[in-house]
Amino acid sequence: MNVEIKIDSSYIDPKIIIMTASITERVNNIIKRLSEDNPQIISGVKGDTVEILERSELIRIYADSGKTVAVTDKGEYIVRRRLYELEELLDNDLFVRISNSEIINLKKVNHFDMSFTGTICVKLSNGAMTYVSRRYVSKIKKILGL
Repeated sequence: MNVEIKIDSSYIDPKIIIMTASITERVNNIIKRLSEDNPQIISGVKGDTVEILERSELIRIYADSGKTVAVTDKGEYIVRRRLYELEELLDNDLFVRISNSEIINLKKVNHFDMSFTGTICVKLSNGAMTYVSRRYVSKIKKILGL
């Protein structure tokens, strides 16, 4: 993606022009994010406190017993949103769904182990290991260029 910024004092409000060959999912996501007046924050509950979770610090988000859990280096937080809602909020270039119950941050992956038959083992930066479900293996391979 090519980004160009021109400073012109005659503009009171910023003007954004997107030039593209076609409208893709990525272009639609950019438009959606630029159109939001209030960027959606992700907050998590840990004990008796509520904290704002930085997207860049998220390692994984998973569903467990009807609750959505976000994992960072600081610990685990209960998030009061559904997994699909979080998937819509997160940058799909960095965050990818690996099963019906889990989303991972690709920047927080140490490595993918392809030696398992029919699935992929994912080693995350916090030492946790998780698995790509069979349904999502082809999607992960495509992202990895395999």
